[in-house]
Amino acid sequence: MKRSFAILLAVALVLPIATESQAARVRVVKRNGHVTRVRVTTRPGFPIRRTLPTVVVRPVTFRVAPRVYLGAVAFTAVAIATLPPRETLVWASSESLDREDGWTDFSLNVDQRGRQLLLEIDHGAAQISFAEVVFENGDAQIVDFNDSIHRNGIYSLLDFKDGRKVDHVRIVAKADRDSTDIRLHLVV
Repeated sequence: MKRSFAILLAVALVLPIATESQAARVRVVKRNGHVTRVRVTTRPGFPIRRTLPTVVVRPVTFRVAPRVYLGAVAFTAVAIATLPPRETLVWASSESLDREDGWTDFSLNVDQRGRQLLLEIDHGAAQISFAEVVFENGDAQIVDFNDSIHRNGIYSLLDFKDGRKVDHVRIVAKADRDSTDIRLHLVV
């Protein structure tokens, strides 16, 4: 009787741990057109230690996975009055966020060399958790927004004066209004 009780107790303690571990690995986004929310997936060494939001994942295939995480950088919300001259912009891409989706995990393929990434928020404010900038050698720089809300504008996201090649940028954010556009620009 004591042995049966001990086995039942051990199973009861281990079962919730296994369930949480399996839930953290799930990456399904849509089934039969229905949106599924999952936990943000990170790799070992990810520098943010707070609980990350549950997200809708917009899957994208990219060339380089994060290999080494550099120390996290706090976003300082340095606004820029206008975009630099067109001839210095080597790449730009955007993603539209809907308020109904809530937190969204999306990536933008860059595959270009530059010196600075600019973040443009348009058509309404956005609440941003973090941006993960992955370079061609696998180094990943996390810019921590600490889930703060930012208004329309152009902001300096990250400077890397050595002219590094950026593979992709991953952002976890949500629209603060009905819809918001988040655009990234790479400057040489």
